[in-house]
Amino acid sequence: MQSLVLILWLTLCALQDARERHIANTLTLGAGALALGYLLWTGNTWLGAEAQQGGWAFLLALALTLPGYAMKRMGAGDVKLMTALGLATDGMHLLGAFIGAGVASVLWLLLAPKVWLYMNQRLKHGIRHVNPELSEKQPYAPFVLIGMACTLVWIH
Repeated sequence: MQSLVLILWLTLCALQDARERHIANTLTLGAGALALGYLLWTGNTWLGAEAQQGGWAFLLALALTLPGYAMKRMGAGDVKLMTALGLATDGMHLLGAFIGAGVASVLWLLLAPKVWLYMNQRLKHGIRHVNPELSEKQPYAPFVLIGMACTLVWIH
């Protein structure tokens, strides 16, 4: 059940990022605050890891995303998304989501020019920010969703 809630949250973030190139603070900071509150209240992360693992995952998320933010390759929403994910999970899930997002984005860059030609116009318009021809900086949240889904399948 916890994994399903996590995937639903990431889906909302991914849809908003793909459509608007922005993730609302209510989704990122709100989820981060809920994850931190749950962590402090129960002594475990949302997925059941010890609180210490959630703290380390939070720091790991900062270490992995702040350099990209400093180089203007990631947005602030991406940093907040990954830190909230760290508070809700643990280091293994966070690394799986991060690595999976990287693999998914590389696959998208390789396959998208061929797939994009055959996509429905309404779908293209809805996710226009992931168009490989128009955008140098792809939205990150859709790829995090794919990476986390693959991680959850792999681990569980």
